Amino acid sequence: MTRRLAAAAAFVLAASALPGLAAELESRMTAYAQTEVGAWARNPVLINAIRASNAAHAALTAEGITALDLAWRAEIGAPERPTITPVMDNPASDFLRAQVQAAGGMITEVFVMDATGLNVATSGLTSDYWQGDEEKFTETFRAGAGALHLGEVELDESTQIYQAQVSMTVTDPATGQPIGAITVALDAESL
Repeated sequence: MTRRLAAAAAFVLAASALPGLAAELESRMTAYAQTEVGAWARNPVLINAIRASNAAHAALTAEGITALDLAWRAEIGAPERPTITPVMDNPASDFLRAQVQAAGGMITEVFVMDATGLNVATSGLTSDYWQGDEEKFTETFRAGAGALHLGEVELDESTQIYQAQVSMTVTDPATGQPIGAITVALDAESL
């Protein structure tokens, strides 16, 4: 176990055992979401990408969503990635990668979902395309404007970093209606 991983593990254990530390962690996550992530969620690049995805997926059935999710998963590691590439290679994903870079290691990943729970943009490859059945979506988009969901601190197997996901509803600035959601994974040690 690396020194960084051991320190993060000790922090997570302490946070779970001490209510005051857990409350402090939640407070820091909430503040970060409301200030930093909230500003990103109003950026026209993300808003326009979500609007376009919602229009493209408006008639999508549950079976269609499942088919897209299965295609995404099958394309991971494949040389041709017709489902993944449009999500990874767009201005909204470029914007997210710039936010990760600017955060100096505090963010391990960030992705944006449309009204169906499908990825619109992502800073890195996610293991699946559809997030619609996960709390990061059900506790935000489905809960309405202003909803915030704080995930538990967990070890991310791919990065070996303890992280906590902060998710929030993205609303259309023109209408105030929910149009999608954003999830940011924060390095627990950086909090």
